[in-house]
Amino acid sequence: MIIVMKKNATEAELEAVKDAIIRLGYKPHAIQGVERTVIGAVGHEDKTPLQILEQTEGVEAVIPILKPWKLVSRDIKPERSVVDVDGVIIGGKEITIIAGPCSVESEEQIIETAQAVRAAGAKILRGGAYKPRTSPYAFQGLEITGLKLLAQARSLTGLKIVTEIVSVSEIDLICEYSDMIQIGARNCQNYALLKRVGQTRLPVLLKRGMATTVKEFLMSAEYIMSQGNYQVVLCERGIRTFEDSTRFTLDLNCVPVLNELTHLPVIVDPSHGTGNWRYVTPMGRAAIAAGADGLTVEVHPNPREAFSDGPQSLKPEKFTEFMSEVRKIALAMGRDLAIPKI
Repeated sequence: MIIVMKKNATEAELEAVKDAIIRLGYKPHAIQGVERTVIGAVGHEDKTPLQILEQTEGVEAVIPILKPWKLVSRDIKPERSVVDVDGVIIGGKEITIIAGPCSVESEEQIIETAQAVRAAGAKILRGGAYKPRTSPYAFQGLEITGLKLLAQARSLTGLKIVTEIVSVSEIDLICEYSDMIQIGARNCQNYALLKRVGQTRLPVLLKRGMATTVKEFLMSAEYIMSQGNYQVVLCERGIRTFEDSTRFTLDLNCVPVLNELTHLPVIVDPSHGTGNWRYVTPMGRAAIAAGADGLTVEVHPNPREAFSDGPQSLKPEKFTEFMSEVRKIALAMGRDLAIPKI
């Protein structure tokens, strides 16, 4: 159910309604809209007892939510949400670019990459300190050393940091060093991890699983938000199909679908979605044309020597060209992408 508060509802009336929801056996989630506050009441399938709240002071209406995802739905918040990553906004008029290597490999590598992507106009630095790899013999990341190197790069460049969490045991370290937590494709339906991340208040970048439907993807976001963390960004990164000419099939269909179904910001990862650096720029342009709020791109100073995902990584000079190309589409779509003047 959605409990819609009146425009002039007081804080005391809001708290009284939340207390009543709890007494009835549900969990309240207050969502602040442009004009008024709405409260999502989630818990039991039978929402009949909540109808009594229509007679409560400050309440305008009690409306059922028919979709299985409640807090994620546009029913609870018709206007688009923005996510604030320590001052960097995702979901506003400006397209937000996240860039960096697949994994943190050394101080020289991450600092050089951070400086290059910052100079080109990226706002958030990506880099894996913990890496979930298909092979147990592949590079698994520098772990705490990698987190410290990311923090060093942030200190030198001012970029915010997003890095992937692989297990619940890393949560405290990730929260200490990062500005945003990434849930990778392989953990998109790791519900224990989703709930634990939802108990933090750091923004979350949730990547779609390689075999996850849009509905399942939204339910994964619901797991995070049900724990009280509403700072969620959805990321399309390609799904597994019969097609093998690219690493994955970048499902840009899902961008307008998600924009219709949810108020959460949506970004796209053309690096993982294609697996080939040659296709990153055209698919990045297409993603913005489809309505994406941002892009996350892999950049490496020497892709041939990368410990992971070298074939899909842009060199710094190619990333600069990428930014210029993407900005053209952003402007055509009535948005913007601030890049330094060369």
